[in-house]
Amino acid sequence: MKARERRHGLIVVNTGEGKGKSSSAFGMVFRAAGWDMRVCVIQFIKGQWQTGEQKAAQRFENIEWHALGDGFTWDTKNPEQDINTSRAIWEFAKQQIVSEKFDVVLLDEINYCCGYGWISGQEVASFLTEEKPPWLHVILTGRNAPEEVITVAATATAMTKIKHVFDVGIKAEQGIDF
Repeated sequence: MKARERRHGLIVVNTGEGKGKSSSAFGMVFRAAGWDMRVCVIQFIKGQWQTGEQKAAQRFENIEWHALGDGFTWDTKNPEQDINTSRAIWEFAKQQIVSEKFDVVLLDEINYCCGYGWISGQEVASFLTEEKPPWLHVILTGRNAPEEVITVAATATAMTKIKHVFDVGIKAEQGIDF
């Protein structure tokens, strides 16, 4: 593994309407873990149900997983709770980022929280540019990535939907979507 002092800590943003934002990020998580890097996954929206990627991560001693969200918040019955949960997860994420325990931190679906106005894009961008260790890689996923975060990112990709099975009524498929 490349020594931390020789590493360019990247900010990577996966956003857009298409499928593959989190899937791409999990690919980077497992790639980093394969290089013996310490990885922290923090999920902002996904709740406590089991996913294939979480089951796979349990096979790695160097991946720490935190599914802390309340679930599908676009169907929320309690927006105040969703805001409070998102803010608490953001505070936890900031602690993990500055802890120097990890080489890669994935903030899965944080962009949704910014898009809903629960966490400001400027707050995220400022924290990452001012507080993130210079060797730490941080990946942010979710639709509607704030412009401020895209601006500070080294790499930003917008997934574009051409077609999706949800449009014909097929729900999430095990092994493909979770």
